[in-house]
Amino acid sequence: MSVSLSLSSLLGAHLQSNYVKASTFLVEEYKLYGRDSEIEAIVGWLLSDDDDADGCGTNKFVLIVGPDGIGSSPSAAMEILRIHDRNLSGRQVPQVLAAKSLELNRFSLGWSLECNEFWRNLRTLCREELFSSKAISSQACIRETKVKEMLEFIGKREGKVVRIRDVVSAVVLNMLSNIMVSRDLVNLEDESVHTGEINRILRNISDLASIPNISDIYPLLAPLDLQRLRKKGMELHQRSSEMWKTIIKDRKENREIGIAPNHQDFLDAIIKKGCPEDQVNLLFLELFIAGTDTSSWVIEWTMAELIRNPRCLKIVEDELATEIKHNSITESHVANLTYLQACIKEALRLYPPVPLLIPHRAVESCQVMNYTIPKDSMILVNLWAIGRGVNYWEDPLEFKPERFLNSSLNFKGNDFEFIPFGSGRRICPGLTMASMHVSLIVASLVHFFDWSLPHGKDPKDLDMTEKFSIDMVKEEPLLLIPKTKF
Repeated sequence: MSVSLSLSSLLGAHLQSNYVKASTFLVEEYKLYGRDSEIEAIVGWLLSDDDDADGCGTNKFVLIVGPDGIGSSPSAAMEILRIHDRNLSGRQVPQVLAAKSLELNRFSLGWSLECNEFWRNLRTLCREELFSSKAISSQACIRETKVKEMLEFIGKREGKVVRIRDVVSAVVLNMLSNIMVSRDLVNLEDESVHTGEINRILRNISDLASIPNISDIYPLLAPLDLQRLRKKGMELHQRSSEMWKTIIKDRKENREIGIAPNHQDFLDAIIKKGCPEDQVNLLFLELFIAGTDTSSWVIEWTMAELIRNPRCLKIVEDELATEIKHNSITESHVANLTYLQACIKEALRLYPPVPLLIPHRAVESCQVMNYTIPKDSMILVNLWAIGRGVNYWEDPLEFKPERFLNSSLNFKGNDFEFIPFGSGRRICPGLTMASMHVSLIVASLVHFFDWSLPHGKDPKDLDMTEKFSIDMVKEEPLLLIPKTKF
């Protein structure tokens, strides 16, 4: 993503250290950036040698490497994502993407270069068929069914170590696949479920996109593909294309002979719209990557924090016992689980799924906090720093769900100290669906099982190291042992 891939890995890795100063990062560590006034402009104050050691109290907008910049405060985020939303709503396409710019501009929801008519029509289609209140409500039985299957699967593994991210990733993927194509794409009971084709494709694409690409930093080198990242991206694109072509072909053949789902799913809707196969491939790939990874990471972080904070876990358990008793959890219960919702929000604050958002590009020159942003500049919003800023949060490094109780803060893009799903035109269109996935799965995991760490490990010693990439992943997968409650 232009410089963003290296920033996502390099800036993120250094910002998480309480003792590395921005001046050190900018000048000494990578020699790529300088402090000359022509390439770095500071609004408010940037971390310097005499700043607080926690390194999170920033209120800044920084221009680095010529026109590229980072907003690391709520005020900067509001300028970028609301006040100048129209001018800064473009995308800068990373060299690793296999699709051409023209294809992205016509077929992509996340990587369309501009918010053009094609993008608006595609977003409208997704909103109506996937993300509207009516659509979300109609999908409830699918999510609830997949959660029941998850509980049965975990129940069979009582007393054994469960790798949480693998299980919840498969469940979320099947939730999405049943909503979109009315079939499971992975089988929880299959021992190779996490090495299956769809999982390999999605995981490999995410991993590939997280590798700093020299072609993004020096576009003149792009034709050489020195790291062979674009070649790998094209191979993955081809594999995913073949998979979706097979699914579409099967659906059309089944329709012709009268064998089809008893309801219209998303695949039916886009076939009816006459969407070309290239668009279907790109759109499905984007939706599955975004929908599976982000929800899975949030669930894992939330569970890890609950295990690490027994007091919070007990409050969630008591709330569930009061609201649910021994019954199955349905989506109608979720709104009443206020402390659980606060825990999920707190996990989102500490571990935003995409810590620097997907980079924005200036489609027109504009003024941000009194600084000129030239056309085609790349702009990042540092959600990780905002979520841990001492100026915006009390005890920002502590897991305190109570801060969200009796609070109007939500993640719908209007409270700029808390925008884990972004804001403005480019806000995540599936945030309501993602919230339902996370809430239902976490509630079910906590309500039906007691969890312990392997080898009697003390929860206080749980490794919470973050692995910064495009998305925020827990470095060490969360391994837990379930014990059935009822």
